[in-house]
Amino acid sequence: MSGTEHLTVQREGATLVLTLNRPDARNALSLPMLVGLHDGWLEADADDSVRSIVFTGAGGTFCSGMDLKALAGNGMAGEEYRDRLKADPDLHWKAMLRHHRPRKPVIAAVEGYCVAGGTEMLQGTDIRVAGESATFGLFEVKRGLFPIGGSTVRLPRQIPRTHALEMLLTGRPYSAREAAAIGLIGHVVPDGTALDKALEIAERINSCGPLAVEAVKASVYETAEMTESDGLAAELTRGWPVFDTADAKEGARAFAEKRPPVYKRA
Repeated sequence: MSGTEHLTVQREGATLVLTLNRPDARNALSLPMLVGLHDGWLEADADDSVRSIVFTGAGGTFCSGMDLKALAGNGMAGEEYRDRLKADPDLHWKAMLRHHRPRKPVIAAVEGYCVAGGTEMLQGTDIRVAGESATFGLFEVKRGLFPIGGSTVRLPRQIPRTHALEMLLTGRPYSAREAAAIGLIGHVVPDGTALDKALEIAERINSCGPLAVEAVKASVYETAEMTESDGLAAELTRGWPVFDTADAKEGARAFAEKRPPVYKRA
C-alpha cells in the first residue's frame, strides 16, 4: 500500500482508509499529504478488492486547510516530493478531489476542524459523517483569499444557494449540527465515533454488488447537470449493462436462496 509521512493508508476488509496524519499542524495540507492522497485515490481505483474508501484525519482533526506558513514563504514540509508536482502539475488538484473523482464511494469521517481546504475536499466526497464538535467553514475571504478548491462551483450545487453564499461570503464557522441542517453532511455522531460510523456505512456498501455500486455513483454525477430527459437516457446507458452481469444473477440467486451474495465483479 502507498502512503507518506503525512498520509497513512490501511485496509479494513474491503475498505481503504486514508488518514491525514499531521496532527501537530491540525492536518494542514503539505506536499507529503497531497502526494499520499493522490496515490491513495489511484490505488483504490486500481484495486478491485477495494469496494469503498473512508477519508479521515488523525488526532481529532480532519483538515485545517492549506499550510499558511508555507504560503507566507516559510517553506513547506516534504520538498523531496517536489519532483512529483513537476511531473504532474495537476497532482494537488487530483489529491484534493477537485480534478479526480474516485470510482469507489468515498465516505468522510470528520472530527474537529474541517475548514478551508478541509471543507473544499469534503465536497469531493460522497457520504459525510461528523462528530458533534466538528467545525466547518470556508475562511478564505477573511484572509483575502479565494476558495479555489472548487467551492464556488460545487457548494451551490450541493446545498441551497443562500446557505452556500453565506458560507462563502462570511467566512464564519459552522457547527456539525448546522452543517447537517443545511445538507453539507449527512450524519452527526458522538465525538470520537465518526470513523466507526463511516466504517459501518462502508461495510453496508461493501456487501452490495460492486459493479452496481460503481455504476450508480457514476450515473448520479454524470447526470447531475443534464436535463431530466437526457439524464434518464444516460441512466439507461449506465444501468442496463449491470443487469447482464454475473453479479446481478448472483444477487437474484442469493435472494431466492436466502443467503448472503458472493459478488465477483463479473
